[in-house]
Order: sequence, then structure tokens, then C-alpha cells
Amino acid sequence: MSLESESRRKRLLDDPLAIRAMAHPVRLDLQALLGREGPLTAADAARRLGISQALASHHLRQLAKYDFVEPAPGKDNRERPWRLVSTSQSWRSARLTSEGAAAADVLEQLIAERALNNLAEWQQRRLQEPDILVENSGIGHTAVYLTGEELAELEEQISGLLQRYVDERPIDDKASRPPGSRLVDITRIVAVLPEYDA
Repeated sequence: MSLESESRRKRLLDDPLAIRAMAHPVRLDLQALLGREGPLTAADAARRLGISQALASHHLRQLAKYDFVEPAPGKDNRERPWRLVSTSQSWRSARLTSEGAAAADVLEQLIAERALNNLAEWQQRRLQEPDILVENSGIGHTAVYLTGEELAELEEQISGLLQRYVDERPIDDKASRPPGSRLVDITRIVAVLPEYDA
């Protein structure tokens, strides 16, 4: 993958309207599905998600309006598959304005809810999974006093570790997946607590 296409796959969202457009359960489902399966038509996506084709088409068009998905080459002129434009998004800078923060709050709440649902589903079946997956998944918790600069450094280090795998294995590139690999949902929640009087 070229540097240009690689950087195109990572998107910094600073437009609150784009963030709001992404903050919808069906749209998040469609993006996740296109990531796992690669290009799909609205009909195929609808079947896999158990929704109507009209609903899938509507939400794909909304995602396309904000450049989250785009038409992909089809087998013939009648087929119109969609594919992801970016496989990784960040909206850090959008949080610095009240409108951006409000949009980010909705999206982050949805993502956190989905992560908890994924965790609950994993907990139901993890005893049937290989030990190495069970031992290295679930929830960890740490609380530590950090300055703003230290928090920024920690975030950069964690993001850098994850980015290596994201770059090597774009979620929608089946050929880049090593044999035996599994889709792993990693959601980081970092909350800065209020200052307490000592």
C-alpha cells in the first residue's frame, strides 16, 4: 500500500456534521460489516444485518455523503457495491469545540455501548476459546496520576503500538490477515477525573 493510500485510510474528523453522520447504530454496523467482508452491495449488506435493502441503501448513501464509504467496482453495471474509504478515524481535535464535543459525545457513547455488548458476548463463549485469547482479552483497569503531557505521551505510545497492526492489516484487506488471526475489538476509555480536595 502506498503512503498516499495508507494516509487516506486514516481520517481525522473535525467536522461535527461528519461525526454526527457516523454516530448511528446502523451506520456503525455497516462500516464494521464492510471492514470484515470487504465491498458489498446494499442488498448483501441488508441480508447480513437483517435490515431492509432500502434502509441499508439510505444509510450507505449518508455514509457516502460524508466520505466514509464509496462505490466499488462491480461485476456488471447493475451491481453497485460499496467499500470503506477510511479504515481508521479519530476525532480528537473536534472535542475542543462545544459543537464538536457534543457530536463526539454521542459517537463515543455508541462506541462504548457496542464495546460492552462485544464484551458480554465474548464472556458468554470465551471458555470455548483458546487459552491465549482468553488470557489476553477482557478488561484491565489502572488509575494513575499523570500530567497532561504524560497523558499525551502515553496515548501516543499506545496508539503507535496499535497503528503498526492497523497499517500492516487494514481491516478490509482479507489478504493481509495472518492464518489463525481473529478480529479483535479494542476500545480504549480514558477518563480524567475531577480534582478532589485533600
